[in-house]
Amino acid sequence: MVINSLLFSQQISYSSENLIMSDAVSFPYFYRTVPSGLPLCAGIVKLLKHFSWTWVIIMASDDDSSLRAVQTLKDEIVQNGGCIALIETFGHTNNISPKKAQNIYDKIHASSANVIILYMDRQYVVNLYHYGHIRKIPGKVWICAFEMDFLSTFPLVLGVRNNTLVFTVAKKNIPSFSKFIREIHRYLKNVHFKNILGEHIFFDENADIAIGYNIINKFFLPNGTQIHKTVGSFNPFDPLGQYFTINETMIVWDSAFTQIPPQSKCSQSCSPGFRKLIRKGEDVCCYDCIPCPEGEISNQTDMDNCIKCPDDQWSNQKRYACIPKAITFLSYEEPLGIALTLISILFFLLNAGILGIFIHYRDTPTVKANNRNLSYILLISLMLCFLCSLIFIGRPEKLTCILRQTAFGMTFSISLSSVLAKTITVVIAFHATKPGSKLRQWMDFKFSYSVVLSCSFLQALFCFFWFFTTPPFPYRNMQSEIGAIVIECNEGSTIAFYCVLGYLGFLAGISFIVAFLARNLPDSFNEAKHITFSMLVFCSVWIAFIPTYLSTRGKYMVAVEVFAILASSSGLLGCIFIPKCYIILLRPERNSRKYLTKK
Repeated sequence: MVINSLLFSQQISYSSENLIMSDAVSFPYFYRTVPSGLPLCAGIVKLLKHFSWTWVIIMASDDDSSLRAVQTLKDEIVQNGGCIALIETFGHTNNISPKKAQNIYDKIHASSANVIILYMDRQYVVNLYHYGHIRKIPGKVWICAFEMDFLSTFPLVLGVRNNTLVFTVAKKNIPSFSKFIREIHRYLKNVHFKNILGEHIFFDENADIAIGYNIINKFFLPNGTQIHKTVGSFNPFDPLGQYFTINETMIVWDSAFTQIPPQSKCSQSCSPGFRKLIRKGEDVCCYDCIPCPEGEISNQTDMDNCIKCPDDQWSNQKRYACIPKAITFLSYEEPLGIALTLISILFFLLNAGILGIFIHYRDTPTVKANNRNLSYILLISLMLCFLCSLIFIGRPEKLTCILRQTAFGMTFSISLSSVLAKTITVVIAFHATKPGSKLRQWMDFKFSYSVVLSCSFLQALFCFFWFFTTPPFPYRNMQSEIGAIVIECNEGSTIAFYCVLGYLGFLAGISFIVAFLARNLPDSFNEAKHITFSMLVFCSVWIAFIPTYLSTRGKYMVAVEVFAILASSSGLLGCIFIPKCYIILLRPERNSRKYLTKK
């Protein structure tokens, strides 16, 4: 109903919610004492969001105002993370045909959406609700954008359900408002006053009254009595900012609902530990739940993406929380560490036993041949090699990180220098026996010591340079092993590390070449053959070490290096000294000068 004002042909409406009339340019003199459909759309969206209803059906009449409101409603629902399962519109007709009604029933019944929003005039709803099988579909919630008396419209015998929430304009008894309108119509657009109830009364920029809605729950008692209960409100103009309120405990739901409050989602919620994966070609509300990958979590329901854990943390088994990564290193307590430790000690004891045998039989020809002092130096350096492998086991500390590579480099350089000196001694000893040979002067033990010292000194320079420039240090490696922090020694300078290894390779190569060239000397000087085999083992181990070391990660890199140290050291020990121990202990008849000098 529209009341024409007496001045300036202004119009005041107390019932029209038509969105078209909110166009202040086309209708500059139209005012209404009820809100337009825009706040109503916002209120419906607030209600949907409160109950997490993201999958809805909209039913509306096909007039311009309703269609505009439906488009606004749809946009706001989508912006708030919801989706529209179905939009059904009705033409301008007094009655809905049974065929149309059946079609509507089939669509609603088949849809997984359990919330139906009715945005249409009362007459359309009356025509729709006369088909009782539609309104009695179980498990559906009806949200009405108007108020009507269901009991008077639909007899109780036709069947009713307690499944309806209604938005109604908040009714206010504004004292003296009619008198105010009559006495004041040209300043109407600037109306803003407080009534005796303390409420602000004004028209917004679209000439719509700034008032909210009550949310009504309509339900029926067992005796057929219809109850209207205000369960909430929506007022976007509330000066205190309490735009939306609702009391769930006051709502009476129908017994047909299997879950209270009812749910309306295309897909079930993804629990923590999972994320949503939108189904291809479907609405964003229709998704599958997939678990978060390792190292990522989701700690809330319905997360779109998983959150990556910090570098020092990892996802727990159920992927809903980040937990500190396990600290790992090659430990003495784990089986691998125990095995390498036992092997190191075993070879150390074996080496010590061989050294004891050589000391006990120090005056025999087999021990004295090829410079027994070099044999002592080599055996002691090999013992240190076996012991230095133990530094690689256990939690890396600043001191152990420095000692690891320097001790390894120095002990092996002494061992290889001794092998090189022994090899040169074999060659010199053979040629010195020839008449007129000038090599006898090189048979002095000082020459052998000078070879060991000079070769070891150069390695010492590399190690000191490494130590004083960029020494190794403990490092927390968070990338090498999944879900763990590997405590390891960072080499500091990769160049220095490979210089140390390269120099050891150089010494091994020279020793191998010299021993290989001397392998066919007479049997009395056959240590060259043993040295050749020992250097072949040594070189094979360290050539295989490099690609293996580079392809492993974490504590297994350390294990590979320890294994290489043990394998190469045992190769030198076994190939050079086991044959001599065999002669000393089991074939004493061959441990004589006569046997060694026979041709």
